[in-house]
Amino acid sequence: MEGSKLEQLWSLTAIPDVTWQMVVMWGVVAVLFYLAVWRQFEPLLLIPIAFGALLANLPTEGLVNAPVNGEAGGLYYYISMGVKLEIFPPLIFLGVGALTDFGPLIANPRTLLLGAAAQFGVFATFFGATLIGFTPQEASAIGIIGGADGPTSIFLANKLAPHLLAPIAVAAYSYMALVPMIQPPIMRALTTEAERKIRMKSLRQVSRLEKLIFAGLVTVVVILLVPAASALIGMLMLGNFLRESLVTERLTKAAQNEVINVTTILLGTSVGITMTGERFLEPSTLKILALGVVAFGVSTAAGVLMAKLMNLFSTTNKINPLIGSAGVSAVPMAARVSHNEGQRADPNNYLLMHAMGPNVAGVIGTAVVAGYFIAWFGG
Repeated sequence: MEGSKLEQLWSLTAIPDVTWQMVVMWGVVAVLFYLAVWRQFEPLLLIPIAFGALLANLPTEGLVNAPVNGEAGGLYYYISMGVKLEIFPPLIFLGVGALTDFGPLIANPRTLLLGAAAQFGVFATFFGATLIGFTPQEASAIGIIGGADGPTSIFLANKLAPHLLAPIAVAAYSYMALVPMIQPPIMRALTTEAERKIRMKSLRQVSRLEKLIFAGLVTVVVILLVPAASALIGMLMLGNFLRESLVTERLTKAAQNEVINVTTILLGTSVGITMTGERFLEPSTLKILALGVVAFGVSTAAGVLMAKLMNLFSTTNKINPLIGSAGVSAVPMAARVSHNEGQRADPNNYLLMHAMGPNVAGVIGTAVVAGYFIAWFGG
């Protein structure tokens, strides 16, 4: 009698439903928590992703199930619609736009070329991924990791390769967090000490009118050229226009705080909830993680080499090649890395504002490339 009661109690628990894949994923979650909490690598995103992954690898009820026979679905069946219906990434871009100052780019427009050069990592990884067996749609979603833009990576993966959303998102945000470790060795290898000591001229003051015209002009030009990027570019520039207008303080603060913060939680956990062991523990995941490193490395190198090439055609006002690495759109982390490396060579050299030019150019560039991939492979 006692045994049957214990068996009945045991059957009421979810312990028998635990699989070895779940246990392995608990270890992956622990690593993500370690990186986010103790190493403080992108904690605002890695913690929601990791917690979502933990929930995905527990035998839950009422969390992810689809509606059946008129009964409501689970909580994340509905929240995840923000990813599937492509709502969350553009909302993140709204907040990014409201937080971004495009002044350094406007003051030094040639740094736009550095942001464009960093996209070489995206295309190099795209071609590499196709060579090892990924479809063009999958290769596009993997290649965009090189742009160091998490929301764009999620947006594109959901469009072209939703089955790879989890590993692509984890790779994108993990490597964004590791920018201070990945970029410096490449930057030092490709530059001389004299190049790292180059001091750039102070940037001119950019007027409010210039910034407003820039936001409107970029919106019109990019959408006319790459209409598939409309959602990302439109929301990015809407947020920036709110910021620079100086007459919508409440809306700007909401975009900078409440909107982007709530969306970050929902987006991160929605991505994490797709990280089931059966889906994540596949050989393709390791390939994606490896290709992500290649993408970051090539993007960094391309930006630095582009700056060196531009200096060959400039006798005055040379560019410090270190800011070329900021062409990846990990804002503002990549710009800080460029600044810190410059100060290692010359403690009195201040590159942060100069590096913000290619940094914000990279945000626009990655969104444009994503739109290009969607236009070519989305149909």
